[in-house]
Order: sequence, then C-alpha cells, then structure tokens
Amino acid sequence: MATQLFVPNFRVDECLEQIRECLEKGWTGMGFKTVEIENEWVEYTGLPHAHFLSSATAGLHLAFEVLKKKHGWNDGDEVISASLTFVSTNHAIRYAKLEPVFADVDQYLCLDPQSILQKITPKTRAVVFVGLGGNSGQLEEVSKICKERGLALVLDAAHMAGTRVNQKHVGHNADVSVFSFQAVKNLPTADSGMICFQDKADDELARKLTWLGINKDTYARTAAQGSYKWKYDVEELGFKYHGNSIMAGLALVGLKYLDADNAYRRQIASWYRECLQDAPNVRIVPIAPDCESSTHLLQIRVSNRDELLIKLNENDIFPGVHYTDNSEYAMYRSCGRCENALAASDEIISLPMHMGLTHKDIIIISKLVTEYAR
Repeated sequence: MATQLFVPNFRVDECLEQIRECLEKGWTGMGFKTVEIENEWVEYTGLPHAHFLSSATAGLHLAFEVLKKKHGWNDGDEVISASLTFVSTNHAIRYAKLEPVFADVDQYLCLDPQSILQKITPKTRAVVFVGLGGNSGQLEEVSKICKERGLALVLDAAHMAGTRVNQKHVGHNADVSVFSFQAVKNLPTADSGMICFQDKADDELARKLTWLGINKDTYARTAAQGSYKWKYDVEELGFKYHGNSIMAGLALVGLKYLDADNAYRRQIASWYRECLQDAPNVRIVPIAPDCESSTHLLQIRVSNRDELLIKLNENDIFPGVHYTDNSEYAMYRSCGRCENALAASDEIISLPMHMGLTHKDIIIISKLVTEYAR
C-alpha cells in the first residue's frame, strides 16, 4: 500500500452531524457555527480575539491590510520575510502593495534574528515569522527585536495549530497570528483559517474587511425572532474572506481531538529520530528548546534529495518538499538571496506524517532513507 505524505483524519460521523445541523437549520454561511469556532479557538489558545476565515492566505493578506491602515504605511514599505515558505506568505505582502525583503533561516528553518537585524532599513515596517512545520524557532528573540525596533510582528502560524512554547500556545507575542485549517493541516477542514489580533480595534476592522466593508454581517442582522434587519452601511473597501458554518463545523470536531492528534504526531517524529539517529547521511531538522511542536512536518536534510525522492517513490513512499526557496521564483528574485535558505531548499524532504502511520511504517521508511541517502 502506498504511503502518502499527508492523509487527513476526519471523524466522519461527528463531522456529518455538524453538517446536518447546518442544513437542517438552513444556515450554512457566516454566523452560527463560525461564531462557535471563534469562541472555542479563543478558549483553546488563550488569545484575546479570533475571526474565522475562508483561508489562511486570506488571513495573511488581511493582516497586512489592517496593519497598513492602522499605522499609515505607504505602498512599497518593506516587510522582512522568509524565502523558505509557501508563496502565500509573500503573495500576501504584495497583495497589500508592500515589499518582501528576505532574511535567512537558522538551524530550525525559521527566521534567524541576526539576519533580521541586518535587513532592517528605514522603510522596514514589519516582520512576518513563519513557524515552518510547527517549529517555534527563535520566535521569542524575534519578538524582542520587533518591540525594540517598533516593528509589527505577523506570525504565519499556518502549521502551528496546537504548538506551545513553555506550555503557552503560540501567538501571544505577535501583533497578529494566522492559522490554517486547510485540507491536510493538523486541524483539517476543506479550506479555512483563523486570524487572531491582539488589539480589539484591529479585530473589529478585520471583521468589516472580511465582509466587503459592510458594517453589519448577515448573522448580526438576523434577530432572534427571525426579523431580518436589512439596513447597513459600507464603510471600507473590503473583501469576501469570511468563513462559513460548514467548514466551522468540521473545525469544531477537529479541535476536540487536536491535542491528542498532535501528541501522536510527536510520537511518530520520535520514532523517526530513533530510527534515523545513526544514519550517516541524514540530518533531522531540530525542534527549538521549550517548543511543544504541532509537528505538521518531520523534515530531514540530505545531499541527494532528488535522487532519494525517486528511490522512495519507487517503493510507494511519497514524501514532500517544504519548500522551494521563493527567490528561485521569477517574481521574487529581487527580494534577496539567502545562503542558508537556498542550501536547505536543495536538501529538505518532509517525510510522511499522518495519523495512519504505525511504528512498523516508520521503520520501513527509515530503512529506505538510510539506504539511499547520500
């Protein structure tokens, strides 16, 4: 049987119950379940605000739009970002007519604080920190730099649902954090996400912007007795980024099991480390101290990455690569080249990581990796 990189783990009966409730009540859009998942996410993370969205990509764009409006940033102002990330991170910066400037990564494949310091200019307005694979890297140090330099900190927490640092869920030291509940994430729906601002006014503006700038959403305009309040104003040039109750229902089920599922993912990672610890040509990307990672990814580095991928594919094992360095793409070549990120981009493999894997599976995969890695 083929071993895939990701296989989402849905509790089908519970998910169908959530969907049935939406259908029977005739409310599948914004409101109802979206309000419930927002409240549950605040309770789970301890973050002060949470707004359920159609995707994490929408959330990242929204984060930069809100911060730009709040602080009066100009078009072309700079955001220090990672080149070793999915393109959503850097697309979102450019959606807001800001300019990404790439800083290098450290041993955790997260932004290196020293590289950030070297990239700050008079036009720098923010840093976006990508918690690759669920790893917190040197997030605390990056947060200190941002506070000292008066820079906004955006946490791209697409992989970090359930990641904790010193037993506290990530997001508390960022101005805004964006989480992904996309189809193969640790908390999977079909596609959705969550944006969490620290500031109440930012959260309120985000809620307007996600519903086309309208100052009252449809759910808020529906009174308890069913009288529809049609009158509203349009105060901003907004977007259609809000989430819906079907996706929220799936998220509500997944959230119940997130900590248990993440614990099993950490067990899988522990088996990989045990099996690969003596593999002479394999380096496992480490987890930062004090980080209880969501372990969305288990990444290794080898010098013959492409050859190893072919050998694993021939044995019905299908890993992934996260990610191609964005400076390799035509539209980001002007954003800077970073030595460590480029080297990692040529070496990294994400090994299969999902709830269906067993200890026996990990032993088989690890033996093949050890045999063919160079």
